[in-house]
Amino acid sequence: MKMIFKKIIVYVLRAESRLVLWKYKPKIIAITGSVGKTSTKDAVYAVLSKISHVRKSEKSFNSEIGLPLTVLGVPNGWNDPLTWLLNALKGLWLFVSSHKYPKWLVLEVGVGKPSDMGRTASWLKTDAVIITAIGATPPHIEFFDSQGHLVEEKSQLIKTLKPDGLLVLNADDESVLQMKSKSKCRVITYGFKEGADVLGSGDSIFYNKKNELSEAGKPAGIIFRVDEGGKSLPVVIEGVFGRNHVYASLAALALSSDLKLNMLTAAESLKNYDVPPGRMRLLSGINGSLIIDDTYNSSPFACESALKTLGEIKNVKRKIVILGDMLELGKYTAEAHKNIGRVVKENADILIAVGQRAKGFKEGALEVYPDSSGAGMNSKNIFEFLDSRQAGDFLKTFVQTGDIVLIKGSQGMRMERAVEAILLDQENKEKLLVRQDEEWKKRE
Repeated sequence: MKMIFKKIIVYVLRAESRLVLWKYKPKIIAITGSVGKTSTKDAVYAVLSKISHVRKSEKSFNSEIGLPLTVLGVPNGWNDPLTWLLNALKGLWLFVSSHKYPKWLVLEVGVGKPSDMGRTASWLKTDAVIITAIGATPPHIEFFDSQGHLVEEKSQLIKTLKPDGLLVLNADDESVLQMKSKSKCRVITYGFKEGADVLGSGDSIFYNKKNELSEAGKPAGIIFRVDEGGKSLPVVIEGVFGRNHVYASLAALALSSDLKLNMLTAAESLKNYDVPPGRMRLLSGINGSLIIDDTYNSSPFACESALKTLGEIKNVKRKIVILGDMLELGKYTAEAHKNIGRVVKENADILIAVGQRAKGFKEGALEVYPDSSGAGMNSKNIFEFLDSRQAGDFLKTFVQTGDIVLIKGSQGMRMERAVEAILLDQENKEKLLVRQDEEWKKRE
């Protein structure tokens, strides 16, 4: 009965969405990929909101029901039939009566299983499609025959482009770059690889001048350079780390370039853009510590990137990493966790592994490479816990002044609970942390 109700709701909301799009004719930007969709969505929104009325997918409304919710501007009803009925009525009212409607829609489009893209986005007609990155072992690959099968599924979004549409591709991901041949529309590329239309370079961490730790300062954000159309400009993003935010910014600037926007203004709008919770955000922790909160989700590609960012940070006492299981990897699970453990060894002082699969992190970190990499991690610096609550309780007495703590794991591991345990600003935790809705809090 529940599935029948869901199918009816999806059908009704999708039908209303098509009518609303036909009536108001907003420009639509759709974003997909396995890594960086939400950050890219928020970066694009930051740029476009300076020039027009824009609406973006809330949180991660990227499913077959999430897209209609964004188009109609209504909330998730979860398990409340009354809310879903009100949503349907609001959608109908939006169509039959005149309202102020956004000029632009920035939509995040995700897939979890084969044929999802067809169900989710086949009814859209897009003005621009941005494809971020796929990676060698992306999340959700468990449900696909291969990485190539997943790539093909993601690329179906390109078919939604209007004849005069724009395709924006990550030039550093070969699987994504090859999608260039799938469209006759305009194509613009971004990345660090020579030949990219919007070229990033020199990304590094910048540090505050004032601090209690050292003269050099606390890590405060990222800075990089962008070359486009013969011009070069610096971009600064405060309060976050990681190349995922650099890539998100490059994608937004690539779109800006094609739209002939002022690139300096676009770059400035990214300085303090609304970075979503749980995505390499810098937070203050208890006992004078710093937290890199990357708890939204995890995959081998994203986890390795986060660890390498941690390894680059200077002027801290100890580099502590808390890693929860990476889920939905299927046959790649064991080796992927072991590989990440090897990366941990090179970039962190202490490993806290959380979950049943996390033993692979420990195995990889302890592994000895007699040929080149030397000894494994000291076993005394590795701790194991079954869940994020246990890890959080341990952290309360373990972190010290000057520590920086990277926390990451798949959604199902609920690693935000470990962040909450050592978060200094408890009053604003519902704004700072992921999955703070009542429906999430009810789940164990």
